[in-house]
Amino acid sequence: MKKTISIGKTEILQLYKAINSKTHKGIQGHALLIGGSYGKMGSICLSSKAALHSGCGLVTAFVPKCGYTIIQTSIPEVMVLTDGNQKYLTAIAFDLKPQAIGIGPGLSQETKTQKAIGQFLKDNKTPLVVDADALNILAKNPTWLALLPPKTILTPHQKELERLIGKWYSDAEKLQMTIDYSIKHNVIVVMKGAPTIIIDGETIYQNTTGNAALATAGTGDVLTGIITGLLAQSYSPIDAATIGVYLHGLTADLALPETGYQSFIASDCIRYLGKAYLSFQNS
Repeated sequence: MKKTISIGKTEILQLYKAINSKTHKGIQGHALLIGGSYGKMGSICLSSKAALHSGCGLVTAFVPKCGYTIIQTSIPEVMVLTDGNQKYLTAIAFDLKPQAIGIGPGLSQETKTQKAIGQFLKDNKTPLVVDADALNILAKNPTWLALLPPKTILTPHQKELERLIGKWYSDAEKLQMTIDYSIKHNVIVVMKGAPTIIIDGETIYQNTTGNAALATAGTGDVLTGIITGLLAQSYSPIDAATIGVYLHGLTADLALPETGYQSFIASDCIRYLGKAYLSFQNS
């Protein structure tokens, strides 16, 4: 039986965990972001920086070689591991144990990248957020859905969702198809839109923050970073998804009086995350 929950400040404050004054980076979670390709390194930069600003103690980016200098220069707080290939990922191997992994931003769908994703999914047991081209690769290889850890978070926009679940002819049909997909594959689906809706089986969470300023390139990459960062901080998958979506929308609401709709960009999401968190503490 379907159940719809409106996600507002009251609901989020019940989930939010204040930072312990005696914490340190080693216990604030380590997030790994996997993605990037030649010409699309901005995506993984946005995701990695957002994970840091979500409160994560450590963030590592796994990228092709062309991304090494870009990330080390633009986000010095983020550690970097590289694939052997220059322009896109061909193998995903790392000697660390992150608490959460986000995969997909800027990834590309090269044949060798798809094979690397398949092998990664066979090996991986870490809580996972899947976005962008990693979603498109899953859509091309649907049997790989069985390899996902339980309650993996998928964050598709409308076209990515269609590739995953098939074409729909009404909003009601889209919702039911997504619910069925979530149940069948034991995944949480963050349906990005206005409003963003989170589906966990037959439970539907409707977000109450956000505005049209978010309709700009890169905001989805930021959302992936925020959710991955929260997941690494030991939030459950559904709590990470709901808090992440709420915070993401709230940054646009807070920024709007200063930026307006047209000049807001994805980096502003990250810039206003601090004010979004402060609104929790002030409550």
